[in-house]
Amino acid sequence: MGSRAKPAVYTIPAHRGFADALAAGMLDRFAEAERGLSGGMVLVPNNRAARAITDAFVRRAAPGLLLPRMVPVGDLDIGESLGLALDPVGADVPPAVDPLTRKLAVARIVQRRMRIDDERVSAPEALRLADQFARALDQLMIERKDAAALDALPLAEELADHYRRSLKLFADVAGDWQRHLSSIGRIDVADRRNRLLDGVAARWRESPPPGFVVAAGVTTAAPAVAGLLRAVAELERGQVVLPDLDIAMPDEEWAEIGPHAPREEGLTPEPSLETHPQFHLKLLLDRMGIARDEVMRWVRSGESDASPRRAHAISNAFAPPEATGKWRDLPSERRSLAGVRVLEAPDSAAEAQAIAILIREALEEPGKRAALATPDRELARRVAAHLKRWGIEADDSAGRPLSEQPVGTLMLALAEAAAQDSAPVALLTLLKHPLVRNADEAQRLAWLDRVRTLDLLLRGPRSAGGLGGIAERIDRRIADDEERGLDTGKWKQLKGWWSELAPQLAPLRQAGRSVNAALEALRTVGEALAGDRVWRGREGRMLAELWTDLETGAAFGPDLAEAEELPAWIETLLADIAVRPAYGGHPRVAIYGLLEARLQQADLVICGGLNEGTWPTLPQPDPWLAPRIRRELGLPALERSIGLAAHDLAGLMGAPEVVLSRARRDRGGPGVASRFLLRLQAMAGSNLRSDERALALAASIDQPENVTPTERPEPRPSADQRRVPLNITDLDRLKADPFAFYAGRILGLRRLDPVDADPTPAWRGTAVHDILELWAKEDGCDPAKLHERAVALLGSQGAHPLMRALWEPRLLQAIDWIAEETVRLRDNEGRAIAAIEKQGRIDYEGVTLKGRVDRIDRCADGSLVIVDYKTGKPPGKSQVRAGYALQLGLTGLIVERGGVEGLSSHAGGFEYWSLGKAPSGARKGELGYIETPIGGRGDDAITADDFVAHAAHHLREAVETWLTGDAPFTAMLHPEYSPYGDYDHLMRLDEWYGRGAS
Repeated sequence: MGSRAKPAVYTIPAHRGFADALAAGMLDRFAEAERGLSGGMVLVPNNRAARAITDAFVRRAAPGLLLPRMVPVGDLDIGESLGLALDPVGADVPPAVDPLTRKLAVARIVQRRMRIDDERVSAPEALRLADQFARALDQLMIERKDAAALDALPLAEELADHYRRSLKLFADVAGDWQRHLSSIGRIDVADRRNRLLDGVAARWRESPPPGFVVAAGVTTAAPAVAGLLRAVAELERGQVVLPDLDIAMPDEEWAEIGPHAPREEGLTPEPSLETHPQFHLKLLLDRMGIARDEVMRWVRSGESDASPRRAHAISNAFAPPEATGKWRDLPSERRSLAGVRVLEAPDSAAEAQAIAILIREALEEPGKRAALATPDRELARRVAAHLKRWGIEADDSAGRPLSEQPVGTLMLALAEAAAQDSAPVALLTLLKHPLVRNADEAQRLAWLDRVRTLDLLLRGPRSAGGLGGIAERIDRRIADDEERGLDTGKWKQLKGWWSELAPQLAPLRQAGRSVNAALEALRTVGEALAGDRVWRGREGRMLAELWTDLETGAAFGPDLAEAEELPAWIETLLADIAVRPAYGGHPRVAIYGLLEARLQQADLVICGGLNEGTWPTLPQPDPWLAPRIRRELGLPALERSIGLAAHDLAGLMGAPEVVLSRARRDRGGPGVASRFLLRLQAMAGSNLRSDERALALAASIDQPENVTPTERPEPRPSADQRRVPLNITDLDRLKADPFAFYAGRILGLRRLDPVDADPTPAWRGTAVHDILELWAKEDGCDPAKLHERAVALLGSQGAHPLMRALWEPRLLQAIDWIAEETVRLRDNEGRAIAAIEKQGRIDYEGVTLKGRVDRIDRCADGSLVIVDYKTGKPPGKSQVRAGYALQLGLTGLIVERGGVEGLSSHAGGFEYWSLGKAPSGARKGELGYIETPIGGRGDDAITADDFVAHAAHHLREAVETWLTGDAPFTAMLHPEYSPYGDYDHLMRLDEWYGRGAS
């Protein structure tokens, strides 16, 4: 058995269905031979293609058929997949280096080389650069270029400085890497693949394999692959079958695609159209030494009923730029896209819903298969989630990175907690992770109960001291609640729980010492919190393998300069591992990425995400090799990925029914239609129809039949429920927004501060009150000690350093002003501090009125001055006249009625001490000024003697209306005096406000 005179190269057009057509033709050719199909070998591009062809054989053949051996020639373990075909070729080829080992070692080399050039690069950035370096190096080896020749390129001096430095760094790193490979007796994967493929091609030319060999769907134009395909095509029983080669394209258009050779020595080649969907196929044929007119059409058709007219239309749509002028003169049948429609959704959510509906509708037809192909993984996940509402499991065959799996997110949460010294958000994220303490439901619920209590404790600005600071914060909370007479049971339970948990988390503090220490700490704490669930299941086993490899080889990888680099370092490594779903979803539904969609077939194919930047994706810049260097070396242009994406789209459009889908807007903003879709629309014109029906169904599926808008809430609690204590700060809310008062005081709903909140003006006000309270209790209100007290308390607040830097100088300046003003009033007016931060309480009209007094001064005549500290602008006099902002007057009422212990004199003065910038006067621009709510112009001006009575009048009206009366607690009664929206969602404000409501 020898070689044939004419190479056997075939093509299957997209509208015939590659896998089914291939299976049908192979059954005709080889099923009746001595060993049948089992004696042959089929070379395929990847494992997914092997499965698609296997499924096609199953659909067409009788039970019991022995299939040929499927060999993915694109896999890294090509030596094992080709098996005996390599012997004795593989014996002389050194083993390939492990990909993770290469990534870590190259990252270390990059980090060291850049340090020599006085450039500090972090470990995550070194890994990213190592990925880019490996990609460029692989392309050099695939194209059979020598990295050592880069220094000799004459164009190097013409490059910009940054590209020239990158080129030198690339050559240095490549040299270091090759020396490292020689020292460990390994070679690169791409180099090994070249040697193996060359050896197989040479051996088959000398000694052909006993059975048939069919190379199906392999379109990689690498020289080694092209040489192997040429050898297969020349075998007596060898055939090469290409997908969707356009053999009907006019010769002048085919020539325009390229690649072009120089016409004269020394001339630069004409630029090739590497963005054209046929470019890589033409390049492959050129390297095989096969002319396009030598390629034959595969004789058997598949199951697809799509018209070949569509293939002509697609070919015309993707014509080279110089040939697009023919679109004006094309007859209707040459631009026919019957069976193809366009779905343009208003946003990505509507696009996903419409796609899910189309798939669900397709399944109503017995035997009909539906597939979504998209490079947008978020769109794929959304569609899969929508399909679950009908019980349809449609896993994304492109998979999801290990960093998004539960075990991966647990490791990232551990890394974040270690990097941030167990900061509140990172710590709570870790403790709430679904794998933590999840042995059984009871254990999980008990655990979450404690974590929620910890969550409440950590609300507000951060405490200092990491894990130790949390224990101190628990003790302070217990002490504060005991002083107020509150129940401390849950805090004491939290203290016992935390005392057991803190030692288990303690190893995280050692994670910053080294890479190995970090890996050990994450593993130890992960197992302490989640047990063997970290390593359980397929994802767990993949994580365990990665961790084992890292603990062995991480010491030879890049250095972690600081613990803050750890999360990004871990995420980079986890993101490289794709976890693909196991087979077992719905048999007639598939969701593919573009790589997985090649050679697949379905009756309905939806091409989703056809927006520029998604399909096609924008080429990523090469940080190592300048575009001109790549062009001179003959490396693939960065834009070649656009041509591959176009070929993927053209192949998918061969299905009987095709939907081209895009969203006009996504979460990033307005989307621009893909250049491919624009070309199809421009060529087809009115022949390309829109799918408005699917969009209408998507818009209506969640639309209720009858919408009854809510009315303004007006709850009417019982008389007993209304009798709640009234704080002096609650009167404004009760009058302006009775519903908010009802929600807060009667229902007991409180707005929670964010966890690890940045210090806000409210925090500044709390800090001032705390300072003044301690100043009164421990320093006897001595003005000379106020600044020292403020510095001591601010130093223990544990606020974010940046916020401390911004707030502390202003606070200290304001505190100094309080001390100065206190001394001035004492010396000039004889005023003395009578009370600071004291509680007051009286019974008023059957309701308890209470409040915390900021400060009360006693004047020389025995009268009292009520002082309220404000961190911002005090309320205006117009608010006071309208019956709002009456806290000072209500405080005076409590004082005059003996509600503050030791004080019962007449309140003759009312002052706001603002810690903001003075608006006018000699102190303009400085911090600290005094304003009074009384006075004003006109007959409605309020005097000091009338202020308490004025406040009591408005208090009596409110109490009689809502607390002892039966008036409803109407929402937003006076919105102009209700600036806070804490309860807007509860009152469903957006549903009724402005709809006939005043």
